[in-house]
Amino acid sequence: MKRAVVLLSGGVDSSTTLAIARAEGYELYALSFDYGQRHVVELRSAEKVAEHLGVKRHLVTRFNMRDIGGSALTDEIEVPKISPEAQKRGSTELIPVTYVPARNTIFLSFALSWAEVVGAPDIFIGANAVDYSGYPDCRPEYLKAFETMANLATKISVEGKIKFSVVAPLLYLTKAEIIKKGRELGLDYSLTWSCYDPQPLGAEERKGGSEEVTNILVPKHSYVPCGRCDSCLFRERGFEEAGGRDPLIHAV
Repeated sequence: MKRAVVLLSGGVDSSTTLAIARAEGYELYALSFDYGQRHVVELRSAEKVAEHLGVKRHLVTRFNMRDIGGSALTDEIEVPKISPEAQKRGSTELIPVTYVPARNTIFLSFALSWAEVVGAPDIFIGANAVDYSGYPDCRPEYLKAFETMANLATKISVEGKIKFSVVAPLLYLTKAEIIKKGRELGLDYSLTWSCYDPQPLGAEERKGGSEEVTNILVPKHSYVPCGRCDSCLFRERGFEEAGGRDPLIHAV
């Protein structure tokens, strides 16, 4: 069976990418990261999605990007709470503060290392160049450049045993198209997490149980999505355009 390493954050895009790789017959090696991110709660979702889709192995690698900082996700910088469109109109800087310096390069480097060890020629990433926040390391030219580097930098490729490919099946899909694809493949989106700025449930709110006090289904989480960051807004719009409701959110 052909093998693939799949970057899995637990969000809509990476989870759909994992479902696509499974549908294409790969033996799945899912790779997630605990890198000091503000929204570390996403790792719970990654674990559930990995189990749901039956991966061969789910590896969580830990390192601390808070030592570097420079991002609202890894530093004491407020996560913006206006729409991505409004943010772009109000600033000459199109790359938001939620960009984590060189994150995809770091993630793909770990994936490449693991792919060389397990003999997986294909590395899947849920990068998207349509409904996204403008991150430079989601562009097709970046992914192609990394693929070229991968085949120059590894023993297994230099010896001609493997030619690595960076596979980004969602690159030119809208969020709605991504969600429709995932539904076709049987992906349970209630397991996923997108919010950059999780909000804790108050102790007094939890006494009555999640269904009584909130319209967010979080029976195993102590956090709820903020509903206002870029990632929440892209997710909300995607489900609206795909038809139906976000299964993580129930209308009151």
